[in-house]
Amino acid sequence: MATATKTQTKRSASLTGAAAGEAGTVMKRAARSGDAKAKDAGKSADAKRAANGASHAGAKELAKEPVKAAPRSARAKANGAAHALEGAAIDAALEKPAALETVEPAAAALGDLEFEVQRPDYWDKACADLVKRDRILKKLIPKFGPVHLLSRDDPFVTLARSVVGQQISTAAAQALWQRVEAACPKLVPQQFLKLGHEKLAACGLSKRKTEYILDLAQHFVSGALHVGKWTSMDDEDVIAELTAIRGIGRWTAEMFLIFNLARPNVLPLDDLGLIRAISVNYFSGEPVTRSEAREVAANWEPWRTVATWYMWRSLEPS
Repeated sequence: MATATKTQTKRSASLTGAAAGEAGTVMKRAARSGDAKAKDAGKSADAKRAANGASHAGAKELAKEPVKAAPRSARAKANGAAHALEGAAIDAALEKPAALETVEPAAAALGDLEFEVQRPDYWDKACADLVKRDRILKKLIPKFGPVHLLSRDDPFVTLARSVVGQQISTAAAQALWQRVEAACPKLVPQQFLKLGHEKLAACGLSKRKTEYILDLAQHFVSGALHVGKWTSMDDEDVIAELTAIRGIGRWTAEMFLIFNLARPNVLPLDDLGLIRAISVNYFSGEPVTRSEAREVAANWEPWRTVATWYMWRSLEPS
């Protein structure tokens, strides 16, 4: 456990003395898995990143392949809707205890989604602000340049794919989703409910994932979710709605806020990639606690999403 002295010393050495900035909105838990599935997922994710020359979380898995100077409204393929988990972080997500009925997706969670993307209107202002406050981001932001973040994918499809991709490799998730698409060409909640448990399971989904997807569809159909209001709801209110659904945990909800709703001030402290990046960039690689990470991120408000994205990118191979 790091001490308060270490925190103050390291932070003062790494951050500028600029003011912490405006207050932002208050913002899954991921744990390393020692079993073969997690290792295979990590290998698959690494291979995919090498093939694509990017690693947007080892950078949606949830992190996406960088889009270099792409025009506004360009079609971009997300290299895992959030290579927003770095290397080990991507494949480290574990299922929560059964009693919680919630599972954090693995790196493949939003893998290989195709997005209609545009540059968030706050991005330039955020970058200009962050480079003035933080000496680490002052180096990272010019190094990695522009990014396109906003997904135009359907919320139900995004979340359903995140469930399909839980705890499996990107390739396996893609293969499963293709079977789901073949069985249910109209990717809308009502059609999933009509398809039913048996036909969904025939696509290769586990009993639990099948139940999760049907529960997700039911939430959309029943009106229990205020989908049309999500763009105007507070981050925590959206997270509360999403995590009430079986199979959706906080990390998934936060990735949804970042990559689908393009919220500017999300701080996913359950993301191992972010924690590792803070350790490497601000604490010389020493282990850091959530409270220390939160303290570093206080200097990023109200642009914690943007800073988090550059933290993920900083872990990419040179």
